[in-house]
Amino acid sequence: MDSSQPNNPLHGITLKAILEYLVAEYGWERLGDRIQIGCFQNDPSISSSLKFLRKTDWARTKVERLYVNSISYDQRKGKKSVAAPSAPKPTESVWDRARRG
Repeated sequence: MDSSQPNNPLHGITLKAILEYLVAEYGWERLGDRIQIGCFQNDPSISSSLKFLRKTDWARTKVERLYVNSISYDQRKGKKSVAAPSAPKPTESVWDRARRG
């Protein structure tokens, strides 16, 4: 981890990884209910959402806040914890490997 941002939970996590996590965790419908923006509610896709979020700071801030809160909740509740680090599986995403740590 870069020592210039040791307490930043978003450091090293891409917007795409954040969005993939949130879609896996909540699904598009629940994500659109939690963050009411058109790219989540009308014909949602990762690519269209990424384009919108990269241009719109207020929406990106909401997505990042939901991500940090979700991760924080998962850690407090012990959700999705892995007993020991293992070699990456060919089907797992970059986010899965980063989360394992």
